Amino acid sequence: MSRILLILGSFLALVFAAYRPALLAQNAAQSPGATKATSSAVSDPAAFFREGELALTKGDYKRAEQAFRTVIDLDPRSFAAYGNLGVVYMREKKWDSAISVLHTAEKLNPSAAGIRLNIGLAYYRQGQFEEAIPPFAAVVENDPSSAQARYLLGLCYFFTKDYANTVSTLEPLEQVEWNNLNFLYVLAISAWQAKRPELEQRTMAQLVEIGGNSSEFHLLMGKAHLNREEYDDAIKELQIAVQASPKLPFVHFNLGEAYIKKREFEKAKAEFLEDARIEPDLAFDYDQLGVIEFQLQHTKAAEEYFQQALKLDPKLASSQYQLARVYQEEGNSAKALSEADALLQLVPDNSSAHYLRGRILQKLGRTDEAKVEMQRATEILDEARNKRQQELEGGVKDPELMQ
Repeated sequence: MSRILLILGSFLALVFAAYRPALLAQNAAQSPGATKATSSAVSDPAAFFREGELALTKGDYKRAEQAFRTVIDLDPRSFAAYGNLGVVYMREKKWDSAISVLHTAEKLNPSAAGIRLNIGLAYYRQGQFEEAIPPFAAVVENDPSSAQARYLLGLCYFFTKDYANTVSTLEPLEQVEWNNLNFLYVLAISAWQAKRPELEQRTMAQLVEIGGNSSEFHLLMGKAHLNREEYDDAIKELQIAVQASPKLPFVHFNLGEAYIKKREFEKAKAEFLEDARIEPDLAFDYDQLGVIEFQLQHTKAAEEYFQQALKLDPKLASSQYQLARVYQEEGNSAKALSEADALLQLVPDNSSAHYLRGRILQKLGRTDEAKVEMQRATEILDEARNKRQQELEGGVKDPELMQ
């Protein structure tokens, strides 16, 4: 149990399917500039706002963006237009743009809970759980009955290993979520970590009772064994899940992880390829396929997989790290340095990234710069002696949490 960190099944993604960005309504009383509109639709912010809402519901994001931008041009203080423009960018997964306009909306109307919730969601979808905590916490503080914000806040605490706050945040939802496998599992693990044995036993008992023989339950148990390094037991549970639901998202991914740990690379490769067929837009499958090919010293194949992973997710630091290593292995120090520079843009305070860049600089004969990087890597390790570092070499675990 001590090594269990983020032990969740792929079905956790279903929890967040209902957590869609909140749309905001245009309100003339809250939008001073709207009073300046004429009766002409050409200069009427409300008409463009309705056009944007309609386009957004139809999935026409380009038209929605244009409409909300027009509202902003006509009414620069329309927080609702900024808020819904943020939703457009979130739907398009343009996270930086979404966060930027949502923060503008928040400045215009700090009391709008929907804006803060969307800011939290935008950070959450990128795996930036610490950044998501303040906006979610603000929503819960203003409205303690907001189950959505409370649930997401609890999960952010869980992902950042703040188990005491996870328990205190999620426990009020116990009655409502008592038949929710995902909720029970997170609460049980957090209760164990927070030394709340009665709560842990109660929730685990309920989890087992309602989990039954479902494929999701076996996936969950397989992940538990995987995190405990009980790889044979993990494979047994995950194979049961596969037999029951061959297309269950992420079950093949986790099975591939178990085979990698046993160094059964061909079996692992087959599982990641199968998961990629089920989830073609998931960068983590290609990341792990690259790891396998690199282990087998197939550097060209590894390079292609890491590039595919970065094409799907340009911020996937593990693939950026591994791609730099591929070029370093091939003796292409110039390309390796370029990838290492890009890596440091993603994780500026990661010791492994600085160490890798230092090694590359040494190879290029840039000794003084290499010493600076090595020193920085040492400083980061010293600063984080009591804090677990991100393990780039092993890839990113639990990709389902990002869905």
